[in-house]
Amino acid sequence: MALNAKATQEFVPIKEVRDGIVVLKNDELRAIVLANSINLSLKSSDEQKATISQFQNFLNTLDFPVQISVQSRKLDIRPYLLLLENRIKVQNEPLLKLQTKEYIEFIRNFTETVSIMTKSFFVVVPYTHTVLKSDSGIFGKLFFRKNKEEARVARQIDFEEKRSQLEERVAVVQQGLGRCGINSAQLGTEEVVEVFYKVFNPGEAEGKIKLE
Repeated sequence: MALNAKATQEFVPIKEVRDGIVVLKNDELRAIVLANSINLSLKSSDEQKATISQFQNFLNTLDFPVQISVQSRKLDIRPYLLLLENRIKVQNEPLLKLQTKEYIEFIRNFTETVSIMTKSFFVVVPYTHTVLKSDSGIFGKLFFRKNKEEARVARQIDFEEKRSQLEERVAVVQQGLGRCGINSAQLGTEEVVEVFYKVFNPGEAEGKIKLE
């Protein structure tokens, strides 16, 4: 008996990624901000309290929802080992060659026994254009035509106008994170595509997304 297989795309609510902005199938927009991490354990007690308080104030000042996502992946050490092996080829000092080979072997053995994980922190910033829905009953019938027209007009809102509103929110988020000592950067189209590719292909090697 044949099964009706559905493409993965049918289960993903993304219509397209345009200019770094995720456009959902319901025409809502999402921007993804990559943020670095800070080690509170290296700070003094007063600094820890100040950072936590600042982050709390940042969240309390937001008048729109955000989603914070943390992705943990095993670090692919192979590019680093390849870099070291290439350096051996151009190294003229025998002692340095030997030391580099021993270092490569140490790294290779170490990573085979210990899983080295990398964490990426993302803040998803949404923009949703609210469209009035028609009511049921006599009142709804009276205004149904008007609401239908409002929905048609809302669908014609230019993408650039909506993106402008979204980027204002992104700026607010980045400023708030900056006050907490957290560096951040909005992802571009290729970086956004890479993030979602990694989500749906968890077995792949770690990508190159990073803060400048």
